[in-house]
Amino acid sequence: MPEGPSVKRFQLLTAPFVGQVVAKVGGSSRQRNLKDLKAMRLQDSQASGKNLFLAFGAALEAWTMGGSPSPGPVEEEPTIQGEADRGACSLTLSQEGQEDEVSQLSPKEHSVQRKQETECSVPDAADAAGGIWKWLRFHFGLFGSIRANEFSRANKANKRGDWKDPVPRLVLNFDSGGFLVFYNCRIHWCTSPAVEPASDILSPKFHRGQALAALRQPTSICYTLLDQRYFSGLGNIIKNEILYLARIHPLSQGSLLALSDLESLLDHAVQFSTDWLHKKLSIAYYQLNGMDLDT
Repeated sequence: MPEGPSVKRFQLLTAPFVGQVVAKVGGSSRQRNLKDLKAMRLQDSQASGKNLFLAFGAALEAWTMGGSPSPGPVEEEPTIQGEADRGACSLTLSQEGQEDEVSQLSPKEHSVQRKQETECSVPDAADAAGGIWKWLRFHFGLFGSIRANEFSRANKANKRGDWKDPVPRLVLNFDSGGFLVFYNCRIHWCTSPAVEPASDILSPKFHRGQALAALRQPTSICYTLLDQRYFSGLGNIIKNEILYLARIHPLSQGSLLALSDLESLLDHAVQFSTDWLHKKLSIAYYQLNGMDLDT
């Protein structure tokens, strides 16, 4: 599943849409209350570990604060074949061709995710009208992704031999004409984003002392690295790379390793994650500007 650097890139993709009003909601999600996003304004976008949080508020809220008034209601247009190719979203609720939500979580990751989901609730519509934001939490599956102003296309045949494009879980069309497409993700309403900078490996507030203490526990080092309480955003890819760079066996007991080895592992965790994020952003920049990566 997407790790911290990928989710941070997803957050940066959504950032330009902050302040815009949702004109139409589509996708294959069967959550009826997602339709309530129509005519709401995207107010904020945050990333924490492997989770993306989007805040929505009443469109009139920005107008009363001096912004421009929101546009009138947008009439729904019937979905026709080929509509996606012209940049509009399909409102079809069929699950045919939908990506499987493959989750490869450790037991501790499952525990953290269940805790986050139990803290999620659906705020009343009156809350948004009164100025309180509604938050959506996105947790992405193995092939989860976000596209801005484009749809994902099939690059190979599926197991049945069909060349079917992935079905988006959620599509948000905005009044500006742009749109966001969410694939292979779990979506939950939350009262507030569960952001823990001290455990986020990409945060400037990452608590090295707390992480180092966790690494010194009498537990296999590979399991400690996947504990999102201390290394939020770190997944199997980062884990394997930094253990190789630090020359540490994955099943080594943290309590038996030298402090210098653990500090080196921690340095690699932060540096590799940061470098990976910068690489992703560089590739996105070149693709956005139609530039050749080799130049």
